Amino acid sequence: MKRKEYPRPQFVRQGPWLNLNGEWQFAFDDSNIGNEEKWFTKRLPASRTIQVPFVYQSKLSGIDDRGVHDNVWYQREATIVPQPNKRYLLHFGAVDYIAKVYVNGNYVGQHEGGDGSFSFDITERLLDEGKQTITVQVIDRSYDETIPRGKQSWTGKSEGIWYTNSTGIWQTVWLETVPQMRLLNVRITPDVDHMAVQFDASFTPNAMGKRFGYHITFGDNLVADDSIEISDTHVIRTIDLGQHHIFRTSFHDGGWTWSPEHPNLFSVEFTIGTSEATIVDKVESYFGLRKISTADGMIYLNNKPYYQRLVLDQGYWPEGLLTAPSDAALKKDIELAKTMGLNGARKHQKVEDPRYLYWADKLGFLVWEEVASFPVYSTQSVNRLIDVWQETITRDYNHPAIVMWVPLNESWGVEQIDHNRQQQHFSEALYHMVHALDNSRLVESNDGWDNTRTDVVGIHNYSHGRKEDSAQYARYKESMRTIESLINMAPGNWPIFAPGFRYSGQPIVLTEFGGIGYDSDRSDGWGYTTANSEDEYLSELDRLLQALAESRGLCGYCYTQLTDVEQEVNGLLTADRKPKAPLDKVKAIMDFPVTGRLSDIESQYRQYMTDHE
Repeated sequence: MKRKEYPRPQFVRQGPWLNLNGEWQFAFDDSNIGNEEKWFTKRLPASRTIQVPFVYQSKLSGIDDRGVHDNVWYQREATIVPQPNKRYLLHFGAVDYIAKVYVNGNYVGQHEGGDGSFSFDITERLLDEGKQTITVQVIDRSYDETIPRGKQSWTGKSEGIWYTNSTGIWQTVWLETVPQMRLLNVRITPDVDHMAVQFDASFTPNAMGKRFGYHITFGDNLVADDSIEISDTHVIRTIDLGQHHIFRTSFHDGGWTWSPEHPNLFSVEFTIGTSEATIVDKVESYFGLRKISTADGMIYLNNKPYYQRLVLDQGYWPEGLLTAPSDAALKKDIELAKTMGLNGARKHQKVEDPRYLYWADKLGFLVWEEVASFPVYSTQSVNRLIDVWQETITRDYNHPAIVMWVPLNESWGVEQIDHNRQQQHFSEALYHMVHALDNSRLVESNDGWDNTRTDVVGIHNYSHGRKEDSAQYARYKESMRTIESLINMAPGNWPIFAPGFRYSGQPIVLTEFGGIGYDSDRSDGWGYTTANSEDEYLSELDRLLQALAESRGLCGYCYTQLTDVEQEVNGLLTADRKPKAPLDKVKAIMDFPVTGRLSDIESQYRQYMTDHE
């Protein structure tokens, strides 16, 4: 199975590109002798084939080996005939964890980080005759607890809430032919309040003096068509989109803003040249006119209160692990969630494939994006996580679907945050750093508990108990009822805020709950509560959501979870995406009315703030 779709849908260049997914030569290097024997200069010894971009631990790779192999090699040949005045960029969607890349036996670069996209200019390493050999060494130390690995197990096996490791290439590898003079990047920042958009574009130095053009359309409507002189290696341009037309604002369904209900997108074509007849580089992109903000204890979307109905999504597939088997599979996950009445997902401990974010943009689906946490706090792990966040925001900044960044989860990696000021500083530093890189979105500091500085308070609570324990359920409902009860809730042994920090009016979202374990075909899985039939499953789901429907303090929820994953059978869908109950019945439970309660939340907020001044 080959992933053939264009891998970077937010920045589509008109020039030719070569998909390098498919069959590669592959070898384990458990003795770590590949460098000494210079495997990058010859055919890999004792090699087998692997299907990229699927890791060797997955079935779709063709290897399906769950053993620990921390040092692996990839190799393939590609026909690339160098052309004058062209550059050749070798792109990797993601490689877990350290990748060393060689072309025709020559080292071209190294990248560290399991989630980030990266590329190398390999032009100077190409042979004139056109037959090129690409070799990649990957190092992924399975037991190193300073590596951000999220839900991947560091014990060598899948158990509990930890899943099978992914070692090596797990997103698309591709080669792009580009002009020497080109556009490097464009940060697109929408401004709903002024019905405008800002382009912050970067260029190669030889573009100085040329013109940067932009052609914006909305459906069949031409919105803007202009160009400016490139006077620096990057320029900033703000474009008025609304042109004083009130019916294009967010207060009308026929407007131009982006939301899950109306995922409106503008198309934009960027060019570099001296005139329309002398274009040297052309890139197609899109953007959504979308604003996410907070006020009066609520989350606002496009200046209106918006109740978020999210689902926790691990992004695992039985045969591909972290890698979706197809682009259609990524799209299907979103479509299934929306059919169940959900309007977004918290992508848990994983920076998802850009193709998923593309479908979230197109279909209208909110995304809370996390990066993988590290298990143990150290200077090295801190530096690694900071690097990942910088890469992630740079890559995904333009996606309107992303409305929240979540730097930490349940104090993973900062397990002493409740008393260690250094770890509190790190949490605060991540909050400020993320906002320094992107102030157009919200930042939740530590999802679950022990918050420091944060825009939103995310609470985890699985204390709903079993249906026969009416007293425990009553306590659970009471803990959800008001802002006061939510803030004073202590999930497990952890307070909502770390010592020295306190609630200051942020919106409160129940970001993990539920996890009903149910699979009629399995007896070896687990969940946070259980059901033994479809009817019992729906009844239990309704019981848990009813407590939220009666809350006057919550402005959203995130249900655990979208699909079963390995030993966890607590998904709304099975691991192969089969619904556990009719989707319309699930939607009737998930999509409870909230219109009247939004004003209650605002009143609760005002009363709480008055009482605690």
